[in-house]
Amino acid sequence: MTLTKGSRLSNPLVWVLTFSRSMIMDDRFMKRLMSTMKCNVCGQRYEVTSINVLGRQDDLWFVKVFCPSCHSDALIAAVIREGKPAEVVNEFTEMEDAKLRHASVIDMDDVLDMYSFLRDFDGDFSRLFSEN
Repeated sequence: MTLTKGSRLSNPLVWVLTFSRSMIMDDRFMKRLMSTMKCNVCGQRYEVTSINVLGRQDDLWFVKVFCPSCHSDALIAAVIREGKPAEVVNEFTEMEDAKLRHASVIDMDDVLDMYSFLRDFDGDFSRLFSEN
């Protein structure tokens, strides 16, 4: 399944979703799907209990969501249709992609090293990258 966010018109949101034929489209599925989405105001995920399916006509669903974190609500019009999933696109060349696939995993020591560096970094990139 792929999800493409459409235009945002003040509070209502428009979503276009593509799914495979094997998915069963019912209210429970729509609530589970919407619970993976984030609130546009605060970024928290919607809870299943805060999602209300208002209705459906063919591949057009109307859903009202309420965010318990910031108390905002939104009306979502979701177009869900059968189709081919979107192609995965990245900005890496084949060589860069191959190199990244074989790169070592970032571990806790790497994270702590970066934390220490950033804690003491004064923002002077010229000095950081100078040859001296």
